[in-house]
Amino acid sequence: MQADGQLTVVVFDLGNVLITWDRRLLFRSVFDDPAEMDRFLDEVYTLEVNDRLDRGTPLHALCADLLREHPQHHDAITALRDRWVETIGPVIDGTVDVLRELVERGVDCYALSNWNADTFALIEPDHDWLRLFRGIVLSGHEGVTKPDTEIFRRLCVRYGVDPSRALFVDDNPVNVDAARAFGMDGVQFTEPIALRRALRERGLLP
Repeated sequence: MQADGQLTVVVFDLGNVLITWDRRLLFRSVFDDPAEMDRFLDEVYTLEVNDRLDRGTPLHALCADLLREHPQHHDAITALRDRWVETIGPVIDGTVDVLRELVERGVDCYALSNWNADTFALIEPDHDWLRLFRGIVLSGHEGVTKPDTEIFRRLCVRYGVDPSRALFVDDNPVNVDAARAFGMDGVQFTEPIALRRALRERGLLP
């Protein structure tokens, strides 16, 4: 925590902080057998494979590669290609409320997310709260993902953010640790009430 109370910026992760992302939201409707779905997610569309999306590989190109490598999973991979948006769940309203309150209080807010540029474009028009951010940095545009501190550096250089005056909020503790190593304060997101408490402790909310 900043001892001098001079935090003036909040940087938010997006997925599972402000909006739900879960591969299973799509694939529960594709697989009848939960164990078969788990094998697909453990062996085919893994988090490591998803990292290729986050680093900028177009969705259609990724799925073409997967179809060549795993033709037996044609239906599931085609569903990923054509119905990716179904991996997105509800907005986390309590966090969006926090974002709105911070902006109303004059706190500069930014987004820093591991997110593919093409898939982000699918959801961006439907969520007006994204326009509350003074800037959004996506790994899919940058070709680098959290926890690499380079992506934190790019956000700060691009928008003139002083890391020592910024708080970073992410559900992944590895990313929070990376932000702290870069010189930011950091909070691991668990639920909106706990985030609100952390912001009050730092003087960012009343």
